[in-house]
Amino acid sequence: MGDVTNRGTNNVMNSLPDGWGKDDSDHDDVVAAECVGGVEIRAIAEGEIAEWDRAFRLGFLRPHVGSAEESWRLRYEPGRLLAAVDGGRHVATFRSFDVELTVPGGATVQADAVTNVTVSATHRRRGLLSRMMSRDLSAARERGVPVAILIAAEYNIYGRFGFGPATRGHGWNIDLHRTRGLREGLPTVPGGRIDFLTTEELRKVGPELHDHWRLGQPGAIARDEFWWKLSTGEITVPGFGDWKEPFAALHRDAEGNATGLVVYRIDTSWDGSYPNSTLTVVDFLAHDRATATALWRFVLSVDWVRTVVAENIGPDDPLPLLLQDPRAATPHVDNADFTWLRVLDVEAAFNARTYGAPGRIVLEVEDRDGYAAGRWAIETTADGTGHCARTTDQADLALDASALGTLYLGGETVPRLAAASLVTELRPAAATAADLLLRTPLLAWNPDSF
Repeated sequence: MGDVTNRGTNNVMNSLPDGWGKDDSDHDDVVAAECVGGVEIRAIAEGEIAEWDRAFRLGFLRPHVGSAEESWRLRYEPGRLLAAVDGGRHVATFRSFDVELTVPGGATVQADAVTNVTVSATHRRRGLLSRMMSRDLSAARERGVPVAILIAAEYNIYGRFGFGPATRGHGWNIDLHRTRGLREGLPTVPGGRIDFLTTEELRKVGPELHDHWRLGQPGAIARDEFWWKLSTGEITVPGFGDWKEPFAALHRDAEGNATGLVVYRIDTSWDGSYPNSTLTVVDFLAHDRATATALWRFVLSVDWVRTVVAENIGPDDPLPLLLQDPRAATPHVDNADFTWLRVLDVEAAFNARTYGAPGRIVLEVEDRDGYAAGRWAIETTADGTGHCARTTDQADLALDASALGTLYLGGETVPRLAAASLVTELRPAAATAADLLLRTPLLAWNPDSF
């Protein structure tokens, strides 16, 4: 099996395919094919979705589950589902779709989201993934998309394509017997209230809440209508878990405005006559710290719950410090790199974001595919705006495209990459200077798989 980019973290709906829509079963949508060792690499027509789905399920080691053909049809985009075809049989799959990505400062850029990548165990190491990736990135650059993103199930595959880990998933396990809830005196929302939502209500209020939240979180991506239908059970996909209605609670301020949302599930368990249940937070959105505090206080006070698991709430979320005993929060087992990013247009990407300090840094970027190769000057001002352009000036730092992708959203520091020999200082103290420019108030974070 080749790499698969869907690694579930938050919940079943976050680990599912995303990006599928039209209604034509002929092969007019097939883009010109190319051959790799006698295997065809091409986009599929809508009439081939069933065969593509079969190959996808084989690649995900789920050949026994039912077909998801109808689900794929809901978002089919001509030219965006690729397959490697050998003797009429699909032996590799690849899909991408465009999505808004929030960058430091609150602006958004279009990102080419790569997902559903599989290569059959019978056709590994033949260059199939390389050709599909090359084809997709070239098309994205031609569309004017400045970055590509993916979620890597295996760490050592995507660096050679210029991707670098750009966000981390981070969560906590909280033992409620060790901590007695939140500290007193934390910010509150005067007149605020929390109410449960039905799944229909969640579909109505969730999108606006998320759109407001994501513009303040670098690394976050947009959720489309299909995401909300999937997360609320209106649509199900065979083979990716049995959907069960979660608990959803909405926070409103005194004027009735929705300011936060928590979605969670509870695994009920008893230790003899004593409740020993686990509450797992699968989605958490708050527009301000006071709302976040109110929602956490609610979550930590649910009856019968001994353990609260916040699977993924961001690497710098202050949750443990809100507890009466921060030691009661221990790191979640799935804490790891999450979104990977590849810069396709250096000027467009770096001109879209803001910066932490005024200054100027010159980067020498090595990129075997050429998209980011060259020498680039980033000049910033005190108001956080910056300008990136090619230059012939002497470089301060040398790095490859993968490291550039890692630094773009501010999820990693330049000195740390320099200490790991992933960035080379060509001028003394250049790593520190670059870090001041690239730093962000919030670490990059994306809670959603795709």
